[in-house]
Amino acid sequence: MSLKDRITEDMKAAMRAKEAERLSTIRMLMAAMKQREVDERIVLDDAAIVAIVDKLIKQRKDSITAFRQGGREDLATKEEAEAAVLAAYLPVRMSAEEVEAEVAKLVAALGATGPGDMGKVMGAAKAQLGGKAEMALVSAAVKQALAK
Repeated sequence: MSLKDRITEDMKAAMRAKEAERLSTIRMLMAAMKQREVDERIVLDDAAIVAIVDKLIKQRKDSITAFRQGGREDLATKEEAEAAVLAAYLPVRMSAEEVEAEVAKLVAALGATGPGDMGKVMGAAKAQLGGKAEMALVSAAVKQALAK
């Protein structure tokens, strides 16, 4: 079953169970997927859907931070619930140690030597680790590897 089919089935299940918050989050995800399909005239594969989910989760995390700074714990809690629903559609993430090992392999393979090669290594890392690891973690590992 593709990720898109799974999301559709989850939406139907949320409708049947009358889970309003979960249903609205899944509908928001489906709207973002449909928007990208229409804008780019493509059919999304699982990797593209994971990228959309990643982006939506990042938006939720940014909103949580802003709401907490503004003293709006109620809105922060709502955003956390949405992020939890979205996180169910992400593949299992790599640990920090696994990311560091993969980045070390990439740096060695590309012959990168210093901070000037950050863009080259990040481009290769995004292609290889996109969807498997959180990109902020990858970025930190690349910076650390190139600083040596």
